[in-house]
Amino acid sequence: MEHGTNLLEGLNDEQRQAVLATEGYVRVIAGAGSGKTKTLAHRFAYIVNEVGINPSNILCVTFTNKAAQEMKSRVRKLVDMGNINDLICTYHGFCVKVLREDIYRLGYPRQFIIVDKEDQKAILKEVFEELNIKSDKSTYKKVLTAINGWKNEIYPEYGCPSYICEYINTYDAKRQKLFASFGESLCADCNANPINWKCFIKYLEKQKKAFVLDFDDLMLYTLYLFETFPEVLAKWQNRLDYIMVDETQDNSKIQWNLVGKLQKKNKNLFVVGDPDQCIYEWRGAFPEALNSFDEDFTPCQTIILNRNYRSTPNILDAANSVISNNVERIHKDLYTTKVSTNRVIHFHGKTEQEEGDYIAKIIIGHLEKGEKLSDIAILFRAAHVSRYIEQSLIRHKLSYIAYGGIRFFERREIKDILSYLRMLDSADDISFKRVINLPTRKLGKVFLSTLQEIADVDGETLYNTLKKHINNPKLNKQGAKDFIELIEKVKMSMQGMSISDITQLIIKESLLEEIYRTEGDQERLDNIAELIASIKLYEDNNVNEEDVSLTKYLQDIALYTNIDYQQDTESIKIMTIHQAKGLEFPIVFVAGMSEGIFPSHRTIRDRKYRGLEEERRLAYVAYTRAEKELYLTESEGYHFEMMGYKYPSRFIFEVKDNLLVREGILTKELENSAREYIKKSTDSLNSTTNADQYTDGDKVTHKLFGDGKIISVNEMNQTLEISFEKGFTKHISIEKADKV
Repeated sequence: MEHGTNLLEGLNDEQRQAVLATEGYVRVIAGAGSGKTKTLAHRFAYIVNEVGINPSNILCVTFTNKAAQEMKSRVRKLVDMGNINDLICTYHGFCVKVLREDIYRLGYPRQFIIVDKEDQKAILKEVFEELNIKSDKSTYKKVLTAINGWKNEIYPEYGCPSYICEYINTYDAKRQKLFASFGESLCADCNANPINWKCFIKYLEKQKKAFVLDFDDLMLYTLYLFETFPEVLAKWQNRLDYIMVDETQDNSKIQWNLVGKLQKKNKNLFVVGDPDQCIYEWRGAFPEALNSFDEDFTPCQTIILNRNYRSTPNILDAANSVISNNVERIHKDLYTTKVSTNRVIHFHGKTEQEEGDYIAKIIIGHLEKGEKLSDIAILFRAAHVSRYIEQSLIRHKLSYIAYGGIRFFERREIKDILSYLRMLDSADDISFKRVINLPTRKLGKVFLSTLQEIADVDGETLYNTLKKHINNPKLNKQGAKDFIELIEKVKMSMQGMSISDITQLIIKESLLEEIYRTEGDQERLDNIAELIASIKLYEDNNVNEEDVSLTKYLQDIALYTNIDYQQDTESIKIMTIHQAKGLEFPIVFVAGMSEGIFPSHRTIRDRKYRGLEEERRLAYVAYTRAEKELYLTESEGYHFEMMGYKYPSRFIFEVKDNLLVREGILTKELENSAREYIKKSTDSLNSTTNADQYTDGDKVTHKLFGDGKIISVNEMNQTLEISFEKGFTKHISIEKADKV
């Protein structure tokens, strides 16, 4: 094990200063690639080896399980941990340790059950059925978002603690009275949706009955224990001589609250983070607490780690020039002693295919120089961008892995739709088995087993067998008849229709879109829109072909879905920028850099300047993943969600011109239009627009089309997407629609 000066060797001046700052309140602002994990590990070891503190008396909190494992691995190389139950863990991991000891005080068994998101949806499914809630009234995702918000804001500490805490800790006749009051008289300040409130209470009821906690509960119940039983808090305060917290820019208010309580006795709190890398405000991160740490915890020592060991000067300068446009930050400029003349490359393509093929061509060039596929990462803001990237990689026979996710054509919603299309084309057994109960038609294992036995005898497909024997008492189920009627109805209607129109028809008639809307999963809906857009592009590219049929499309797309590169570890990594946090690669492509995609128009619409600043921090994270070479790519085309043509992202124009090499043909006219569009978009954040008067779900009327309901609001274009009662949807200028 290393001791004394050995632990300080190999550290720069600022890192050494952080390691030696063992007492009191210390804030370390650690830029990307500045060696913060090394600094944390060496400080932990210094406190153990030199100060003489037992590892079990140091809490070291990291943001993810992966980061916790990495930290443990590094610390164990520096410290003799023995068999000590160390406290290098995530917030949730720490809270589980607390609850295993003391949750019995709340009437829960020590071996309580922790549920994940899918388990939560299963609970909500029961709640929806009991309350007879339809998909047009609410969705699982909306209710889970509401539950998350209320749990983090109003119990057990804020807002309505007497009602909520009484409810979650009593399971008797009182619940009926409380249940009736929710959404009516309780907590008027919350402006709560009555349906969501009732779901909330039913959800809590089912949780308590089964003694289950979700991830939010782990921290909330720990806080509740600390507040209700001071002796529990005192036990942990006495146990923890030192507290170290990594990635504090991503801490939520609840997490700051928890740390604040734990440090009050010993007052040794060491926090590390980078406000410029806060990319989780949308799920509760509170970066202001790190910015104002020196005001809330005094006296405070602030140390800035701004020497980057990862990237070239031009990459760092590009990242610095973009992030400098943010107002809410602690100023720092990353620097490096590396030497490189490589500039950042911006490629503008005329089409998405051209953009994808450019990326593939550059990768092939790197391979010819002897570089490896595993040195390369392709990042994007929105998962649906991967579709045309993947198609180009496959066309050029380049092995890739969808890191932390699923390849586009293997995603559940895409496979569901393609299976329905195959039912219309060939009705193969694999597709039949996938969609026969999608949505559920209550055709169980016995039904399918019987159908299979008859099909084996007849030598027919399952679908043809079902049609032929639908009057067999064992097969004559309403769900089976409905399925046959659906397939035959669409087959009759699809004559002469384009592939994209057939796809939209089967999505509508099968109720697939309704399923995904009920789940409230916007990413799945985005992927469906991307699939339809890709089919339209396929039709355009094959307009002169004689056989642009559903059969040919399914055969061509099978080339993409059936090629499996997943087993090859020597592969390009493709992933969202959020998934890339904490990773680094010699060569990085940031693809799909168009306004509305990156930055996300939804984020800016919903959170205005705060949203824009977080998107810019996301760009900063993306750029600083690159060690040697950085490529920024985008392309022209139509952005269906924005209802307009794509422009290059502001995060490209914010990079100083002398740092960029431009490739592809970006006309001056298009560049000027893009800059004007960006200025207009930014100016709209400074003023209240007419669009602020409207929200999704508002009822409106139009002098020609009559009454309807707003599906979405486009602030940039000042238009409303309205579903009219007459059965059609149109995009209407705001001044032409009146609220009912």
